[in-house]
Amino acid sequence: MQSTDLGNKESGKLWHRKPSPAARDGIIVNIIHSTSDYLPKVLRFLNVSFDSSGDCLIAGDHQGNIYVFDLYGNRFNLVQRTAQACTALAFNLHRKSEFLVALADYSIKCFDTVTKELVSWMRGHESSVFSISVHASGRYAITTSSDTAQLWDLDTFQRKRKLNIRQSVGIQKVFFLPLSNTILSCFKDNSIFAWECDTLSCKYQLPAPPESSSIVYRVFAVTRDGRILAAGGKSNHLHLWCLEAKQLFRIIQMPTKVRAIRHLEFLPDSFDAGSNQVLGVLSQDGIMRFVNIQTCKLLFEIGSLDEGISSSVISPHGRYIASIMENGSLNIYSVQALTQEINKPPPPLVKVIEDLPKSKLNSGGLKMKVTSRRVQRPAKSRENKIQARILKQDLTGNFENKENEMSDGLNKKRLQILLKGYGEYPTKYRMFIWRSLLQLPENHTAFSSLVDKGVHVAFLNLQKKYPIKSRKLLRVLQRTLSALAHWSAIFSDTPYLPLLAFPFVKLFQNNQLICFEVVATLIINWCQHWFEYFPNPPINILSMIENVLAFHDKELLQHFIDHDITSQLYAWPLLETVFSEVLTREEWLKLFDNVFSNHPSFLLMTVVAYNTCSRAPLLHCRLRDDFEYFFHHRNNLDISVVIREVYRLMDATPTDIHPDGKLDAFVALTKGQYPVFNQYPKFIVDYQTQERERIRNDELDFLRERQMVEDMQAEVDQQRVEDEAWYQKQELLRKAEEQRREMLLQEEEKMVQQRQRLASVKRELKVKEMHLQDATRRRFLKLQQDQREMELRRLNDEIERKNLIRNHEAVAREMREDADAYRRKVDLEEHMFHKLIEAGQTQNEKTQKWEEAKEKDFHLKSEKKASALSDASRKWFLEKELHDALEHAEHPHRTVPRCPSGQASASCLPRAAQLNDTSEVDSKTHISLNQRRVQWDAREQDLMERVRNLRQRLAAQARRRRRAPHLLAT
Repeated sequence: MQSTDLGNKESGKLWHRKPSPAARDGIIVNIIHSTSDYLPKVLRFLNVSFDSSGDCLIAGDHQGNIYVFDLYGNRFNLVQRTAQACTALAFNLHRKSEFLVALADYSIKCFDTVTKELVSWMRGHESSVFSISVHASGRYAITTSSDTAQLWDLDTFQRKRKLNIRQSVGIQKVFFLPLSNTILSCFKDNSIFAWECDTLSCKYQLPAPPESSSIVYRVFAVTRDGRILAAGGKSNHLHLWCLEAKQLFRIIQMPTKVRAIRHLEFLPDSFDAGSNQVLGVLSQDGIMRFVNIQTCKLLFEIGSLDEGISSSVISPHGRYIASIMENGSLNIYSVQALTQEINKPPPPLVKVIEDLPKSKLNSGGLKMKVTSRRVQRPAKSRENKIQARILKQDLTGNFENKENEMSDGLNKKRLQILLKGYGEYPTKYRMFIWRSLLQLPENHTAFSSLVDKGVHVAFLNLQKKYPIKSRKLLRVLQRTLSALAHWSAIFSDTPYLPLLAFPFVKLFQNNQLICFEVVATLIINWCQHWFEYFPNPPINILSMIENVLAFHDKELLQHFIDHDITSQLYAWPLLETVFSEVLTREEWLKLFDNVFSNHPSFLLMTVVAYNTCSRAPLLHCRLRDDFEYFFHHRNNLDISVVIREVYRLMDATPTDIHPDGKLDAFVALTKGQYPVFNQYPKFIVDYQTQERERIRNDELDFLRERQMVEDMQAEVDQQRVEDEAWYQKQELLRKAEEQRREMLLQEEEKMVQQRQRLASVKRELKVKEMHLQDATRRRFLKLQQDQREMELRRLNDEIERKNLIRNHEAVAREMREDADAYRRKVDLEEHMFHKLIEAGQTQNEKTQKWEEAKEKDFHLKSEKKASALSDASRKWFLEKELHDALEHAEHPHRTVPRCPSGQASASCLPRAAQLNDTSEVDSKTHISLNQRRVQWDAREQDLMERVRNLRQRLAAQARRRRRAPHLLAT
């Protein structure tokens, strides 16, 4: 085992001598990464992933260093330093140089291994991403964390869909099924759903596991054909689900030492067409066991208790296994070395007994113990079973020819007798009998080396010439023809090889090794001398057929000659297609039961028999197209009659023209390695190879030149398109510029108009402002004038009040004087009256009484009139003062008309007061002056109080106006 330390190197070789892995462990190389830049001495690898070719893998350690290991080119390269641990890797994108890496910060990044640059950065997860599944096309990817799964488009690196789940139900794994558009989602409650990738509609749900099984699924694996799902968990049981039938069809119990399963992965095989049979099971003890899910046998295992495996990845073609060990190193295993003992074909159970020397023929009875070994499939259990058999021979009889004894214990003579009796072999045992008749060596290693060379360049475009509907059948045919071309160069130039091999490929499509060896055996024995006149048809073989036909049916041959029909038309189409075009499947199988059981000349005799048995319709054919149609299509012919005719021809043909004299007896393929096939004109093949190589080079040069011309034309077209686009863009820009200019002109015109309107509005506002200012000024002046007038009126009122008071005092004084005069007069009159009364009391008492009553009445009326006059005067004066005050409060600029100062008591009084003035003076002597004076003073004081309050309110309003003159404008 070789070990490689990456150290601080960024590139280098993986191994310095050719690795030769031992069958015991199968390790090609052990890779470690030690460094002194960090505290730990060894950097642990965390994840690994293969590319689609299977020859390159990518691995990342816990410090974020990502390496690419080229197992084919024996190189490693440091392609990225992410500075944080990677949690998942994917290297099978449709752009081969790109890879995806999930990092510890929950982000996913895409890098290029060639340019070492960041291609894209994808975010969206809120927890660590532990799985990245890439679609078979490499254009979509699913990233899975514990709480969500997200579908990404790797062309645009945009998220297409997101799977959200309840927190109570976590996600175990979400991945694409191989070679399909189905997404499988597995949850922690053991529920499994299948979704359509394009529409994300649910296709189906697998039923719940049996109640008797307490396993909780944790790991999953799917075969390459997407038909079988393997699931495991913390148990030693494996559940196998058939996804087509949607049911659990098998439960496999691992050994008791397995308590939990940590990883599952199927081992691909080049010959199983995707229906993988070997499953790798990594358990808790660090050992990965590979078991056959059909036979449930342990085949081999990797890892040990001392050097346990942490995780493993198998390459897509099944050649390598990359395992991250528990110590952090990386082991690369060779599957071929691990399966060397398994793929070794078992030795035959029956040995052939050779003849004894003649000197010992007369000896007594002979006993021989024949033993054989059979290697058991599990690599770890190599116990050999010994089978012993005692064979007795009757010395008195004859020994059979050892040619009739085959390796599987079948007797060729007996098979021929059985075949002649029934006409064909049993369908159930036909393949076994064919393998025994042809003595196939089953050289697995040699065939694998041929297959590993890949598809031959001559058959790259096989589907264009032979458009086969079944993709699987086309791949098997392409692989078989490529193996034949790698075995011998002649077959890369043989145009009829696909026609020759196709019926066998269709028959053995599930076992490509047997298919190859059957075709190779057919070519070596039944196609002898076919390639001596290459690239022309085998003229020598066709001449043999024509000689036999001339001997047995001269009339038919003459008919062919008369219509210019050669053996290349009536014999070669049957040979190059081995009768597959003219026979049905059952007829063809029946024919080749007899072909493989007889001498190689039997096939040539079959051509003659087919013609002679069809002589009636052939003799009626006149046109060349009719003959061509007859030998390329099925005809109404009984194959049993043809086979009987072949046996008759084999017996009735003379020795000088019989083909068995020209053809060698049957020779089986050699074991271990296939024999060299060089029965062809090598110089022609070499010349054709050289010419073909020259033509191919010329074609490549022509294609390169044409590609260059096409590229130049494309560049010219692209330049023309770009120029046209540039001119169109310039025209659009010019039109847009003109449009913008027009818009600017319109906007400028609008702006000018708006400015004019704004200027007019400003002028109007200025005029209004001037008018308002003028009005405000006039109002203020008016207010000042009104205030001055009001002050003047107030002064006038004060003067008038004082005059009024003075007049009142004069009137009162006059009234008092009048009253005093009147009182004195009354007193005098009373005195005189009393004297008169006393003088004439006796004379007229009646008259006296009347006079007294009249006088009293007069005094009462005078008093009432005086009182009424006084009340009316005071009332008028009060109302006049109140009216003037209110009028002044509402309209301060108005001037209240006043009575002249000297006429306040005369002209301004009510007329009733003027009319009754005389009577009032006359009655003054009868009014109680003291009482009137008191009432007058009280009323006067009340009136003065009200006038004073009114003046105070007016003065307050005037002060407010003086403080805020601008309020007058509003």
